[in-house]
Amino acid sequence: MTRILGAVLAGGRATRFGTDKALARWRDATLLDHALASLAPHCAALIVCGRDEAPVPTICDLPAPDLGPLGGLAAALAYARANGFDAVLTTACDTPMIPDTIVAALLESGRAHAAEAPTIGLWPAGLATSLRDHLASGGNRSIRHWAASIGAVAILPGVTVDNVNTPADLAALTR
Repeated sequence: MTRILGAVLAGGRATRFGTDKALARWRDATLLDHALASLAPHCAALIVCGRDEAPVPTICDLPAPDLGPLGGLAAALAYARANGFDAVLTTACDTPMIPDTIVAALLESGRAHAAEAPTIGLWPAGLATSLRDHLASGGNRSIRHWAASIGAVAILPGVTVDNVNTPADLAALTR
């Protein structure tokens, strides 16, 4: 049985949103709470990357802050490897729901990311060193680029997820 760590990537600056979007409220909870809830049924444990405070353990992005989602993923992979997890299932704090079709396809693939939302992915913990080295060397910080370089596939093109980058996006989601 594969032991999966769930990780919410939450280290962004939210410049387009204007405030801390992880704490923005939607329905009955914060966007961060919704992202954690979307991972929980599929994971043995949950963490949040790139934040100081969350309702679950938090870790700092690696090898440094401000590297975008790959810094959070690097931290999650290192944490997973050090704590006996086989893989990391990721989402972003501004993605409040992951469709079941995407999770099923990721779990079947073993190494993939959602074509339309590359922060949603399943990543083997063994990739920790290669990603950290990639970032430390100043490599391209696009998840899509790095995923292609390690042979991860983009699954389910055309299947979209709600993503909140601006207050208008949150308002549209509420409607």
